[in-house]
Amino acid sequence: MALLVIASCQLMVVLDITIVNIALPDIQRSLDFSTTSLSWVVNAYTLTFGGLLLLGGRVGDILGRRRVFVFGVLVFVLASLLGGLSQNDWQLLAARALQGVGGAIASPTSLALISTTFREGPERNRAFGVFAAVSAGGGAIGLLAGGMLVEWLNWRWVLFVNVPIGLLIVLATPRWIRESERHPGHFDLTGALTSTVGMVLLVYGFIRAAQEGWRDGLTLAAFAAAVVILLLFVLIERRSRQPITPLHMFADRNRAGTYGMMLSLAAAMLGMFFFLTLFVQNVLDFSPLQAGLAFLPVSAVIAVGAGLASRLLPKFGPKPFMVTGGILAATGLAWLTLTDVHSTYAGSILGPMLVFSFGMGMEFVSLTLMALSDVATRETGAASGLLNATQQVGGSLGLSILVTMFGTAGNNEASRQIPAFLAQATPDERLRFERTGRLPPPWADEILASGVSAAFVIAAIFAAVAAVIALLVIQVRPSDLERLQGGGLPTPP
Repeated sequence: MALLVIASCQLMVVLDITIVNIALPDIQRSLDFSTTSLSWVVNAYTLTFGGLLLLGGRVGDILGRRRVFVFGVLVFVLASLLGGLSQNDWQLLAARALQGVGGAIASPTSLALISTTFREGPERNRAFGVFAAVSAGGGAIGLLAGGMLVEWLNWRWVLFVNVPIGLLIVLATPRWIRESERHPGHFDLTGALTSTVGMVLLVYGFIRAAQEGWRDGLTLAAFAAAVVILLLFVLIERRSRQPITPLHMFADRNRAGTYGMMLSLAAAMLGMFFFLTLFVQNVLDFSPLQAGLAFLPVSAVIAVGAGLASRLLPKFGPKPFMVTGGILAATGLAWLTLTDVHSTYAGSILGPMLVFSFGMGMEFVSLTLMALSDVATRETGAASGLLNATQQVGGSLGLSILVTMFGTAGNNEASRQIPAFLAQATPDERLRFERTGRLPPPWADEILASGVSAAFVIAAIFAAVAAVIALLVIQVRPSDLERLQGGGLPTPP
């Protein structure tokens, strides 16, 4: 029951990244977002989530993980309610940012609760397997749930649905989860602020570059400010007695490699969901429900990959699954670069999506175990927060880079499609284009397909980088295998 409560929270938090994805076309029409600015509906959540995860893990270590867990879920519930009630774009983005704050408090605490609730060995391996399957598969479940809600109700319900789920988690937590021991310390608020602001500016720079070009003054200023603030963040962490990011965790090559892999894979995964969601609804004309059903196989295949890895990890160690998973993910994404306006779901999308998903299922179990292996009990919150932070920051930063690639390729294709449209357009169609700046199908489909295909090239490179890191950096020691089999020394306090 404790695992059910913890996994339910993680499902709600992870699901919220993609449950909103399926509603993006409706949100775009309702609140008048452009395609590139639409990514902020995702990034407003993932940036605050990723930027504050480290602080959230630290808060749980100091104040008690169960107490902090409940508070984070309540913040998430409130933000979801406000988001569903939004009447314009800035209100929705503010609510999504507040959701990220709640998720940043609850998510690392939930992962740390697994480390302190379940004994190291097969029991914890199974618990991590469930948690990893939820983390990886929650994205596809969110697309299905979002499709149902948008189809049968409207886009606001993809946010309202979190309210009853979150309240049930809050009621169940005191009954099934015991409070953890508190560890004295202080909060590194300066570190949390500089890391979050620096990442926001970096992502803003990439997204603005897609809209205004790389020579735009504000684009260059955003990149420069991001570099300065992130360097300041590193200096603050090096001098802090209790930093939000314990830099010594990067001294272990396996843990550093794991964080690098998570950064790359999260970028690839979030980009896949974002662009395929737009493609199947705008080019293939899927309804929201059909789009959600189209992604349902992803959850099943991720669960299979995670289950296989969690059973075989004690025998073979995580490295073979990390390398193989990265190769499969890169292969699936490279296959998706062939997508065009003539593509079909069964012939062009389903196959590469399943290859990618099986690889990601292997990856998430292996990465989770490796990141928290041999971590002192007092630092499990910080270690889990850092893993989650790399996932969310990697997803947000990666999506902004993919959006930049999408925008560049789309603009190039638009320069070819606009003259073709104007040569055939009626006066009414020309007037509508001058007023909205948007081409109708099939010209708009050509632009979208061209941008999506180009974005998947970069996504495939991200996944390939993860495979290379696994091959060259990760080293599995005999003591690691002993811990996975339930033997070896206990984790130090």
